[in-house]
Amino acid sequence: MAKRNVKEKKKSPSSKKWEKYDVSGEKVERKNKNCPKCGDGVFMARHHDRDTCGKCSYTEFRKK
Repeated sequence: MAKRNVKEKKKSPSSKKWEKYDVSGEKVERKNKNCPKCGDGVFMARHHDRDTCGKCSYTEFRKK
């Protein structure tokens, strides 16, 4: 029988959620904004001119 070529699955990068919080003492602050449509726990991505939710595509444009 011929040998099988089995390709390994690529591992997706982790979400690094610990980088999205700032802990100072007993207080935890979020670094990014939360999506107003999706609620707490869904962060908005910060682009150079806008904030965008990856889940529902809600976008807020920032003023220059």
